[in-house]
Amino acid sequence: MSDVPLSEVDLDALVPAWLDWDETAEALGVTPAKVRTMIKDHELAAAVPRPGGGPKVPADFIQDGLVVKGLPGLLTVLHDNEFTDRECIAWIFTDDNLPGRPIDALRENRGSEVKRRAQVLGF
Repeated sequence: MSDVPLSEVDLDALVPAWLDWDETAEALGVTPAKVRTMIKDHELAAAVPRPGGGPKVPADFIQDGLVVKGLPGLLTVLHDNEFTDRECIAWIFTDDNLPGRPIDALRENRGSEVKRRAQVLGF
């Protein structure tokens, strides 16, 4: 991984597509208030990808109308390691310890190894 701290990574360059909270709500079939609650409860993560913009959710966090399997558990582990949402998103889209990005592994139902890697971050 690069020497740039996760908190300073250019998320807009890392994440190919973003959804605002209304778009996220529509994709999940819930209300924007529910999206806000999901973010607060670490079922989803949101960040401001570019200065002057509002908070957004990576579109890859949603698959077939649902939150990607394993994402809420992974976010909990990362938050337990004191990651912010911004740092979580950066790690999920850049970690180079796996073949491919962690988000790709989650979307392909290979989340066990991703979660194991996240659990050792605190050591």
